[in-house]
Amino acid sequence: MPNTVANAPVDFDLHGFVGVRLLDATPADVSAVRRQLGPLESPLTREPEIVCRFVDRLRIRGPLHYIGLDEAAFTDDAYLILRSRHKARARVQIPMAAIGSRCEIVCERGVPAVPLLIAIINLTALAQGYAPIHASAFAYEGVGVLVAGWAKGGKTEALLGFMANGATYIGDEWVYLSPDGSEMYGIPEPMKVWASHLAAMPRYREALSRAARLRLQALETGAQLVSTSAGVARNSVLGRLLRRAEPVLDRQAYVHLPPDDLFGRERCELRGPLDVVILAGSADHRSVEVQPADANEIARRMTFSVQHERLDLIGHYQRFRFAFPERNNPILDESEGRQRTLLSAALNGKRALTLTHPYPAPIQEMYETLRPCLR
Repeated sequence: MPNTVANAPVDFDLHGFVGVRLLDATPADVSAVRRQLGPLESPLTREPEIVCRFVDRLRIRGPLHYIGLDEAAFTDDAYLILRSRHKARARVQIPMAAIGSRCEIVCERGVPAVPLLIAIINLTALAQGYAPIHASAFAYEGVGVLVAGWAKGGKTEALLGFMANGATYIGDEWVYLSPDGSEMYGIPEPMKVWASHLAAMPRYREALSRAARLRLQALETGAQLVSTSAGVARNSVLGRLLRRAEPVLDRQAYVHLPPDDLFGRERCELRGPLDVVILAGSADHRSVEVQPADANEIARRMTFSVQHERLDLIGHYQRFRFAFPERNNPILDESEGRQRTLLSAALNGKRALTLTHPYPAPIQEMYETLRPCLR
């Protein structure tokens, strides 16, 4: 039965330093978490750092007080998040003061995703001494490469270029650095692959399902029609509305694909050495350029990138403090300093480069320019 509750716990193990256990989950609930983390299911031989318990209906004490418009709420003793992925309605109780140590999240069944799960895992890893970093990572000809940067900086493009030329996959979006900086670890969460990526690297189109191909084709056709119509009706109200629609369609022109589907399971190692760190970003010039860099400077910059990616969690933490001003989370309060310390230690002494490129990132040119610099 599709909604049968699992009798046994379902565990996900992030390389031994963060464990997630699902209790009373239906197959749909397990699938939702698997879409967030990838296929990391493995029985834990230790107590999990994060427990997600699923219930038909949350039991709350006292009246429900709303914070904002259907975003969050609190009761006499609990903080609730009321939105999940894509703003879907949810009711999820999160112990904000316990995040980073052992905590139990309680979700009403049927959520499309557990809110803040990756952010909670990242803070837990940070508390364990492993530095999360917004980056892609791969191993190429025996060299472990970490490509960090702000969103849209070219991290995934660098990964795709090297994967097309024999690299092994470690991670994309989030990578975790060991305390001594010797190793990096990834999670096989689905990658966001854009239509522009597939246009530059058509070999990856083979990994698309028929539904994904039709979705992208419809979006691309729609974008072309809107662009043409906006040009014809340039000065009309319709033309102005169509021009506003163009970037909306562009922002939807992607699919989520598991790394195993893109590259093959045998090439998804999910861990490897950390030898070279690259800070990638777009610039207003026409060529791809690589320059020597200071690894400590990259650590300082990436501290703020990670804090930016943590804003959703921080926003809910501020709502939580509004609801319960006497409660706090020391790990979250100290996360910026802890992040800087761990990143600086992990990257200290590493070979470092900057990679700048035009936008959109030219995947093949990035690979050809960067490859000689890794030898």
